[in-house]
Amino acid sequence: MNTAPASDPVAFLRSLYDAAVSRALPADVTAPHLPAPPKGRTLVLGAGKAGGAMAAAVDALWPAGAPLSGLVVTRYDHVPPAYRANPGRIEVVEAAHPVPDAAGRDAAARIVELAKGLTADDLVLCLISGGGSALLSLPAEGVTLEDKQAINKALLKSGAAIDEMNCVRKHLSAIKGGRLAALCQPARVVTLLISDVPGDSPEVIASGPTVPDSTTCADALAILDRYGIDVPAAARAGLESGAFETPKPGDACFDGNVVHMIATPQQSLEAAAALARSAGLDAHILSDEIEGESREVGKVHAALARAVARRGQPFAKPCVVLSGGETTVTVKAKGGRGGRATEFLLGCAIALQGEPGVYVLAADTDGIDGIEDNAGAVVTPDTLARAVALGVKADDHLDRNDAYNFFKPLGDLVVPGPTFTNVNDFRALLIL
Repeated sequence: MNTAPASDPVAFLRSLYDAAVSRALPADVTAPHLPAPPKGRTLVLGAGKAGGAMAAAVDALWPAGAPLSGLVVTRYDHVPPAYRANPGRIEVVEAAHPVPDAAGRDAAARIVELAKGLTADDLVLCLISGGGSALLSLPAEGVTLEDKQAINKALLKSGAAIDEMNCVRKHLSAIKGGRLAALCQPARVVTLLISDVPGDSPEVIASGPTVPDSTTCADALAILDRYGIDVPAAARAGLESGAFETPKPGDACFDGNVVHMIATPQQSLEAAAALARSAGLDAHILSDEIEGESREVGKVHAALARAVARRGQPFAKPCVVLSGGETTVTVKAKGGRGGRATEFLLGCAIALQGEPGVYVLAADTDGIDGIEDNAGAVVTPDTLARAVALGVKADDHLDRNDAYNFFKPLGDLVVPGPTFTNVNDFRALLIL
């Protein structure tokens, strides 16, 4: 067996994360999915954390003599440095995520204007990736940006799953939930998607601005009621009356449109598994669509790792166990710092109790865990012991949703910076 994993387990886990991210970089996965230039013009519209990198890839690949213009919105500091220094034919603007701001609203309004006046000879190339729900924020009639911000904050703290959050978001939007496709008629719409959601459903990714929506206003109301989230009277009235209903499957506005999934969580997990196998380790992918409360998912992963380490069940060691998906954090205390990845890891570390030979990395593939400067962190067999030596109490930090400040003094945060893609959570357990 290659000795690299055993000689430096943390560096090896980081190499698996890097392989997963690399598999989803737009520059490497876009070309096979681009259509031929149309008879008319090509308009590029889009939103998401990968938006800047997707725009750069399309600009580089599109024929120099073919008309190309457009506008894509991405998260602050998520434009690739080379494209920022030397912008191409597609304008890229930045806005806030995960809570929308005026820059995102203004970008969405500009996108609506650009979609006007298209003809059947024109092509709209939509570049959609995770994060687009917040970045493409154009409130429905009677709903203000401040309303959307408050509802987003409440959803993020509620523990709601991503499909539930996006069901609400799209029904309170003037552009998501298939509405952008309707605005682009009669032009042909080709959508390139990078999936960041469990199950890779196009209607959930960035709240599906160009695809049919199978959910309803009634569904959105039920979700708001389930999590006890108050909404302004105008928002509730629009949902209760059905005025905010989205275009459904079979609507003529989607005729002739095409959707291409260019990168998925499963593909990234497979890339990491291939690297592990090349180092002589067995690699097992649990699932690319694990959901649930982050700390509880961490406990389950810890139980699996212990079973492998102690009894060789269900896998023989040494091995790597990989998983993806999108867990949630129900925020129960104010002032804590951290995101899904670090809360998963803190729950995992407490459950592992220093199990010998078990190393864990969890990180968000966009390079940002929630709103922090880290993507995630690592857990080693001596994590809890090092924390005790520093006077850092794991249970207290978990109770405060403060996983970031647990791992920071240990020097165990993973800080790659923005990766310019997004295929959601990445988790790797190395059992030696």
